[in-house]
Amino acid sequence: MSVRYAGHSLRIARIVRRCLAEGASVEIDGLGVFQPSSGKPGFRFVARNRPRVFLAYAAEDLTTVRKLYSALATAGFDPWLDKKKLLPGQNWPRSIETAIENSDFFIACFSRRSTAKRGCFQSELRYALECANRVAFDEIYFLPVRFEECEVPPRIARHLQYVSLFPDWDEGVRALVQAMRDQIARRRRADGRSQ
Repeated sequence: MSVRYAGHSLRIARIVRRCLAEGASVEIDGLGVFQPSSGKPGFRFVARNRPRVFLAYAAEDLTTVRKLYSALATAGFDPWLDKKKLLPGQNWPRSIETAIENSDFFIACFSRRSTAKRGCFQSELRYALECANRVAFDEIYFLPVRFEECEVPPRIARHLQYVSLFPDWDEGVRALVQAMRDQIARRRRADGRSQ
């Protein structure tokens, strides 16, 4: 370990200790939360074990994406939404790539607005498709979701079944959540066999 890295680690440890001493919780993104112990000195670490879900969308669809974010969080998932996760001054392109790489699932939110748009949404789709190539062939990782009647890009529609969240939002969310839960159960069974 370099001296420079060790110096950063010590500063981070001091900040975490100070926050805990003041009664605040400290979240380490993707790992869990350090929380002050109630009624006694010290702290406890609560590991993050909820499946991580990256939400890719066009800015014009933010209201609907927030609704999906809430539905996924309520269902026991850890959704990643740039508006909630990115910090001031953070290198957002690299943070987004890292979030996509570390997600258990990538949800691409399609609408008439997003399919016609150029920019970040399209870049996120391309990067997630690259990540999907590293996942086992029969695993579910990339989940296309339609918010309204629109065309899913042919490159995606040719290979992946999409979920429509219209005309019945609740039924669409149920299908989406069930697909992810089934995939998590398959992964756990496979991990149990390989040990």
